[in-house]
Amino acid sequence: MDIIETTRELGKLIQADERYKAYVAAKEVNDKDDELQKLIREFEAKRYELNMEMTKTDKDTDKLKELDGVIKNIYGEIMVNPSMAAFNAAKNAVDGLLGQINNIIVASANGEDPMTCPAQPAGCSGSCASCGGCH
Repeated sequence: MDIIETTRELGKLIQADERYKAYVAAKEVNDKDDELQKLIREFEAKRYELNMEMTKTDKDTDKLKELDGVIKNIYGEIMVNPSMAAFNAAKNAVDGLLGQINNIIVASANGEDPMTCPAQPAGCSGSCASCGGCH
């Protein structure tokens, strides 16, 4: 089996993982949540409006402030939506899994033993919530 075939097998294993299944299920719930989708459309429309206002040579600073406030409020509503909260938790779990996989691949490519190299960089707590990013 060559490296590409092995990678495809890894892809199958990722899709069989419970974290991935939870992510797909949460995404489906998000997609069917009419209130959430309405908020997302509203957010995108206001963000577009803000971008258009910012490109004008004679920017209306009051309108920019107003749009910024409206966007922040809508974003807050989106983030407290139960469907979005569940989606974000599931996405973070999948991102963590993919990060561990990537760390093992990178460490292996740098000559470390694939069977003993850490899945997380030194000093990593496993939570990406306060992380500045993996190297």
